[in-house]
Amino acid sequence: MPDAAPQESVVHIIDDDEAARESLGFLLSTAGRAVRLYASAPDFLAAAASAHAGCIITDLRMPEMSGLDLIRAIKSRRLTPLPMIVVTGHGDVPLAVEAMKAGAIDFLEKPYSEEKLLNAVERALAADADAGDREARRAEVAQRIASLSGRERDVLRGLVKGDANKVIAAELGISPRTVEIYRANLMSKMRAGSLSELVRMALLAGVADP
Repeated sequence: MPDAAPQESVVHIIDDDEAARESLGFLLSTAGRAVRLYASAPDFLAAAASAHAGCIITDLRMPEMSGLDLIRAIKSRRLTPLPMIVVTGHGDVPLAVEAMKAGAIDFLEKPYSEEKLLNAVERALAADADAGDREARRAEVAQRIASLSGRERDVLRGLVKGDANKVIAAELGISPRTVEIYRANLMSKMRAGSLSELVRMALLAGVADP
């Protein structure tokens, strides 16, 4: 694909699976987004100096360098601070949460819908364009957390750790069904539409160490 103009918002897609990479690139191009494709995290790192605006979508599990390792490499080398979305398979939620603690702003579980992907990209691009309202957002999230009951906060902490419902239930001495009820209640009170959004808000408010 042709190089995008300087300062244009570009979605950088990193995935060792060529079919998945091309499919995602086609979807975003069709939606009017400029994209650049990379077959590996090192490929992106080699070109990162020219990435000035936009966001990054990276697969979490890649053979040469994982998405989590990529996030850490970008931070340690003080490279582009572009918002990052990690894509993960079912069962890798703890790893995705770890990626968010390392600096990713969102994660998507496979299989995901086109709508969820496009919405995640819009949020990431908005975050890149306007990072100035972070403190206001933090205060708003803190108010929502203050409305939670003690047990709802316990469940929230478990979710932020990436624990499954049954693990949280065992730690709290309650049934998995009760955890589901607490989880639904706190999702409603936090106004979170997904687990990734809930984790993002909790990390912003300092519920867990980043």
